[in-house]
Amino acid sequence: MAARRRRRRRRRINPGFLGLCAALVLLAVGIGLWWVNRPLPGEDIAVPDYVERDYLLINEFSRPGTPLEEINAVVIHYVGNPGTTAKANRDYFNTLALGREGTYASSHFVVGLEGEVIQCIPLTEVAYASKHRNGDTVAIEVCHPDDTGEFSPETYARVVELTAWLCREFRLDPAEDVIRHYDVTGKECPRWYVANPEDWETLKLDVAAEVEKLASVENS
Repeated sequence: MAARRRRRRRRRINPGFLGLCAALVLLAVGIGLWWVNRPLPGEDIAVPDYVERDYLLINEFSRPGTPLEEINAVVIHYVGNPGTTAKANRDYFNTLALGREGTYASSHFVVGLEGEVIQCIPLTEVAYASKHRNGDTVAIEVCHPDDTGEFSPETYARVVELTAWLCREFRLDPAEDVIRHYDVTGKECPRWYVANPEDWETLKLDVAAEVEKLASVENS
């Protein structure tokens, strides 16, 4: 009889333990709901006035519509097609939707030969530009007048301005978080800044100076 009572006592479940389990379940459900419904870092961001929004069509090859859940860096590219305009490169990305080439490519922004900027993809979505860093970076494709890949003065100034704005908006450090396509994949892109790493360091310093300028204007 005594042994049976001991067995019965062992089978009883502590009400406090049940309460703890219920609380943990509710916490897990709450975290899950928050994760699903949390705002994306690029949501409700107003781009500068010099940016023209001309989004690509949603498609498998250049705008998959995948949420961009983190923004940890800005990746600078060059278009690799000398003399072409921002509009021409944006339109090329859009034609990839037809699937004829089987190519996956795009970028969030294209900076043109005269400093014009076209936004191809929202900052809440992934662009196909930087391989395994697509999921946590913003991509900028940059037009250039010749095969060296050097940016024109107008283009350079706009790249610095746009990159600084992104750094300021997403709390990125130009010294560490502004990178070349080359730094991700080893590809010679952007060509001039792979061949001339000292110029790349200068560009990042110029971006940092522009970030400070933006901060001083906002705080004045």
